[in-house]
Amino acid sequence: MSDLLKVTNLSVHFPVRTRGVWRKTVGRLVAVDNVSFSIARGETLGLVGESGSGKTTLGLAILRGTQPTSGQVELTAATGTIDVTKLDKQALRDARQHFQMIFQDPYSSLNARMTVRDIIAEPLIARRTQKLDRKAIDQRVIEIAEQCGLNREQLRRYPHAFSGGQRQRIAIARALVLHPDLVVCDEPTSSLDVSIQAQILNLLAELQESLGLTYLFIAHDLAAVAYVCDRVAVMYLGQIVEIGATRDVYFTPRHPYTEALMSSVPEPDPSAPLQPMLLQGERPDPANPPSGCRFRTRCRYATELCATTPPVPVEIEPNHFAACHYAKELSLKGALALRNAGQDKVAE
Repeated sequence: MSDLLKVTNLSVHFPVRTRGVWRKTVGRLVAVDNVSFSIARGETLGLVGESGSGKTTLGLAILRGTQPTSGQVELTAATGTIDVTKLDKQALRDARQHFQMIFQDPYSSLNARMTVRDIIAEPLIARRTQKLDRKAIDQRVIEIAEQCGLNREQLRRYPHAFSGGQRQRIAIARALVLHPDLVVCDEPTSSLDVSIQAQILNLLAELQESLGLTYLFIAHDLAAVAYVCDRVAVMYLGQIVEIGATRDVYFTPRHPYTEALMSSVPEPDPSAPLQPMLLQGERPDPANPPSGCRFRTRCRYATELCATTPPVPVEIEPNHFAACHYAKELSLKGALALRNAGQDKVAE
């Protein structure tokens, strides 16, 4: 299967300035640091990690919502390969029909003064490469709205008349009306009730199959990621520390940080014990990251080598990479192993 998206050595740095009238740049905050990965056409790649790890910034940088500091983002569309990082303002606007984003908050991402029809139609009107008349626009809007579970009567209403789940359906329809190749989903279910989350996840899966979409799925909910994603990338302090097939990363993690994340996956049984692996210390300052391995200050396996030499991603198994000096030596527990260990302990 060919790659739709290829990200190479992508970095995003933000200047740290002093307060006051004469604001001087005194440092830089490294939000994304030298990240490389690819997504195959029709695949869903999950991106997980604690808050502040750089997930959303990475998603925005791929779409040029945030200007990358360095690196390359290549998107293989039907018209050819597009180097997103080198597009000028007009070329970027034309290329946005190939990639769109579903935002986290359906309450603030929709214009309260526009009807649902106008919200969904806005990308079609803004597109310069192919102008459509009103009849064609209405037809496209109705088509994608019905695919997202909205009816024609709802197109006349304003966002305030809808629940959170319905608003997210509107946001999904707006993102898909141009039939993009890549969709970045930035925690699309985090602000919704649990019962509605399942509906939205099923809708995204159905739309992916019917429209041939490719997703970058950013989330904190590890259960949701396991449900919809083919592969998972784990981010820590601006870097991808592990990436591989979902089952491999969840059940046989190769990085200590991934092991800690998997220990927090709850068991559906309310009586089952939850034994999260609590990390020591606070997350380091992105403006002043530790030397060597960035996770070493919280890692129970860290040695002097970790303090002096940054680890490079190593392929442990086919298509399963981890950036840890001891990835091949450590025996780490995955989500399933930790649940079984807890049940055995209770049985004793």
